[in-house]
Amino acid sequence: MLDANLKTQLKAYLEKLTRPIEIVASVDEGEKSQEMLALLDDLVALSDKITVLAKHGDEERKPSFTLGTPGEAIRLRFAGIPMGHEFTSLVLALLQVGGHPSKTSAELIEQIKGLDGDYRFETYFSLSCQNCPDVVQALNLMAVLNPRVSHVAIDGALFQDEVEQRQVMAVPTVFLNGEPFDQGRMSLEQIVAKIDTGASAREAEKIKAKEAFDVLVVGGGPAGAAAAIYAARKGIRTGVATERFGGQVLDTMGIENFISVKETEGPKLVAALEQHVAEYDVDIMNLQRAEKLIPGEGLIEVELASGARLKSKTVILATGARWRQMNVPGEDEYRNKGVAYCPHCDGPLFKGKRVAVIGGGNSGVEAAIDLAGIVKHVTLIEFDSKLRADAVLQSKLRSLPNVDVITSAQTTEVHGDGQKVNGLTYKDRESNELHPIELEGVFVQIGLLPNSEWLKRTVALSPRGEIEVDARGATSVPGVFAAGDATTVPYKQIVISMGEGSKAALSAFDYLIRQSAPETERKAA
Repeated sequence: MLDANLKTQLKAYLEKLTRPIEIVASVDEGEKSQEMLALLDDLVALSDKITVLAKHGDEERKPSFTLGTPGEAIRLRFAGIPMGHEFTSLVLALLQVGGHPSKTSAELIEQIKGLDGDYRFETYFSLSCQNCPDVVQALNLMAVLNPRVSHVAIDGALFQDEVEQRQVMAVPTVFLNGEPFDQGRMSLEQIVAKIDTGASAREAEKIKAKEAFDVLVVGGGPAGAAAAIYAARKGIRTGVATERFGGQVLDTMGIENFISVKETEGPKLVAALEQHVAEYDVDIMNLQRAEKLIPGEGLIEVELASGARLKSKTVILATGARWRQMNVPGEDEYRNKGVAYCPHCDGPLFKGKRVAVIGGGNSGVEAAIDLAGIVKHVTLIEFDSKLRADAVLQSKLRSLPNVDVITSAQTTEVHGDGQKVNGLTYKDRESNELHPIELEGVFVQIGLLPNSEWLKRTVALSPRGEIEVDARGATSVPGVFAAGDATTVPYKQIVISMGEGSKAALSAFDYLIRQSAPETERKAA
């Protein structure tokens, strides 16, 4: 099942096990059960601490297997064959069940151990989803740390009947005690905060007690991370308040234009960014959404959704952007019920079905090409009279037999049966005629919107809502700088955001120096 190189790497990891692991496999005579047993046999051959028992005829999902250890009440199960993006989840689960300590903070570990209640989690994932491992790994760790938490990670593509029955149309989708819990990428901190209702209030009290920063970065994407590193390297007090560290990059699959790195994936790049920031004395405040910017004479304040306020001598706004929506009837109603924004994550759930891709730029055409290899049929709908994607992508798209391209078309409504999408209507912009299309999925790929609504009437924004900045990254408010996809700087690219974040930090440092200089020197400057 595993190739020689992977076995060598895995064997080195499994040497870190400090206690035995018992794997109980639930199997039938099917091909997938045999594949799973082959994987488990490889694990047994790589470590004398691992044993496998195969069960036939039980009532568990097949194929599936539990990980446990004698004397420990660990309830952790994989339903399916955790390869692809989920192979890392399997390796981490083996290490944690086998006694290797997690790198999670001691404070968060104690919070998980202290959860009061019984939590039965089920997560539906796809092997091609780069967002799913974070959720699977977080819930697996919770099941290892707290005997009142159980978790089953389920490959949605393998258990299609379940997916249909439970109306799962986006991954990751999490159920708690049989009821929908949440969808999409979630960190361990986010999950714990959602079930530990007092966590937010406790964190707000901690934030209120913090001293003023020299530089406060709002946002934790590439621009925010770069700004934090450059500021911290100057030896000044630096903080980062972010709703989720990594931002939009977490939802990016393939990255092939990050200079000096031939190719990587968004989550891998974010992990490297987070590790780099952690090398410096930076106060990272995750899961914090900024809601108000309050300029002041000496200190600038940022009010958070929790009600807490942070103070700083300078602020760098790096709030990034999010997927642009069509804003048509039915889009919000059927979001994650057939309306999706990540073809890599959710594409496998539409195997054999008909879908539409909205948008004819690079992202839209790439999405259509990827989906064409999974689904029955793809209809690409573009507002303009021609596609805007690179010529090589257009050529590939038009070579595919199960793709139709419609240009000069405006999507006017998404239709559904109350539970899931069953079609859409578009308007021919030349004839104004309306045309319905029957389908099961709609993938929206029409660009980004800056996360700047909370800054209206505080800093100058462009008609598109972008933060207006000068060549130094300065905004219309003294001491407030901005960088990244939320600004008027053209070309929304990771490498550009990093450069702009670095520049904004250098500008903020220069501002601090000039503010602290005697008045005569400031006038001369």
